[in-house]
Amino acid sequence: MPARSQQATTDVAESLIRGTGARLTMARVQILKILLDAGRALSHNEVEDKLGRSYPIDRVTVYRVLDWLTESGLAHRITDSDRVWRFNAERGGHSGEHPHFTCTCCANTICLEETPAAKTPKLPTGYRSQHVDVTVRGLCDECARANHNPSAHLRARKHKSR
Repeated sequence: MPARSQQATTDVAESLIRGTGARLTMARVQILKILLDAGRALSHNEVEDKLGRSYPIDRVTVYRVLDWLTESGLAHRITDSDRVWRFNAERGGHSGEHPHFTCTCCANTICLEETPAAKTPKLPTGYRSQHVDVTVRGLCDECARANHNPSAHLRARKHKSR
């Protein structure tokens, strides 16, 4: 990404953080910038990888910043079938309650912002919904075009994480 776009994303991240009234820190700016640039939801490990050596932020701080971004409404957390939290920057004021798509092959997760949020199903008397989570699973365009086998990728990811 050209330096000008990098600076524009940094300016956006700083402005969003200032808008919360909270303290502006390098960790918050860099992590929000990574989420804004990503175009998809990222796991904690992916955020750490993107920080790299340029911005040495310890693992616990990354967790705390991701939690803070979520609590502040600047990002939302997505639970996946692999039980890994993924984080995506909030864009343009949409709520975190919208469906997501997760590729069963490469595990990329994106927001389906143009799709209306799912209605809460009728619950038994006395029950109250706090959040509805809808995730569509399938193959992303890239994996579908490459004729990837989701089960082979899943086995490889599980083996790699051991």
